[in-house]
Amino acid sequence: MLSIADTPDALTADWLTAALTASGSLAEGRVLTADVRPLGTGQMCDSARIRLRYDAPGAGPASLVAKLPAADEGSRATAKAFRSYEKEVRFYQELADRLPVRTPRLHYADLDVATASFVLLLEDLASAEPGDQLTGCDVDVAAAAVAELVNLHAPLWGDPALSELEWLHGDPEGRGALLGEVLPMLWAGFQERYAAALPPHVVQAGEIYFSRLATGRAADRVATITHTDYRLDNLLIAPDGAVTVVDWQTCGTGVGPSDLAYFLGAGLLPEVRREAEDRLVRSYHDGLVAAGVAGYGWDECWLDYRRGTWAGLSMAVLASMSVKRTDRGDAMFLAMADRHARHALDLDAADVL
Repeated sequence: MLSIADTPDALTADWLTAALTASGSLAEGRVLTADVRPLGTGQMCDSARIRLRYDAPGAGPASLVAKLPAADEGSRATAKAFRSYEKEVRFYQELADRLPVRTPRLHYADLDVATASFVLLLEDLASAEPGDQLTGCDVDVAAAAVAELVNLHAPLWGDPALSELEWLHGDPEGRGALLGEVLPMLWAGFQERYAAALPPHVVQAGEIYFSRLATGRAADRVATITHTDYRLDNLLIAPDGAVTVVDWQTCGTGVGPSDLAYFLGAGLLPEVRREAEDRLVRSYHDGLVAAGVAGYGWDECWLDYRRGTWAGLSMAVLASMSVKRTDRGDAMFLAMADRHARHALDLDAADVL
């Protein structure tokens, strides 16, 4: 059995030869050299791009993206507590091939749940660029991202077999109770940390939402598999406009339009969202119907979408107070809080909590 190469230094030519051979990505020959370089600025784990040279040209992929545990101990502890690494590895191993949503091809995966040690070797989509949560996107990119959400949600909509995937859904009632206790405290810390930068509407929305967590209970809704952190930084956008979805560390089961509200709430600047929102949400609902989802009307979809506007504010607070702090992270979490709070208030979503 191979060891888990969970640091960049462990991604040696010999280890990569064994891993790619075991997965069938290298039929013969061996890796001669592996040039490993840091990639991206992920908050929860570390990534690297590996450029490979073989003893026979073209024997295997010319380059790969490796995902590894965060070097930062705080981020790694948070990932272990929320089973983030386990979720991403299991998604690629057990679900990616069953769904038409566009994801990178898996070349190799290994995981030790107890130690939060893991490695993922994924297809390198070097020609695609990650979206930028800070600048937002145009309506064409948003439409492509919405279409991929249909590809994610529709195939397993209401599928009772999802309940058998314990790693995916965990203990939702226990998690909800825990977050009901923890999030208001994190919100207090969030306000203190960013006091000089928080607009009044963020404080207004936060007071509405976080004060009701302990007493509120979400209505039972039809569940499907959700990404739960479906935002521009987690999408790769190709030159032809195709969107590939990455970073499955938060996947779970939930209400489909919550992913949609989360994406549109911060992926589009408020003025763009207000103009395009209705037709993008309707395109999502139309896509579900065309894919065979029955018994889910427009009014119910719109209600779930409005309720989902709060998820982004919750994520901005939870994530910012749980992972290593960086300048870009601060800017991103403030932008998320700003736009998600405005979104919830725009849609008068307080009455659907």
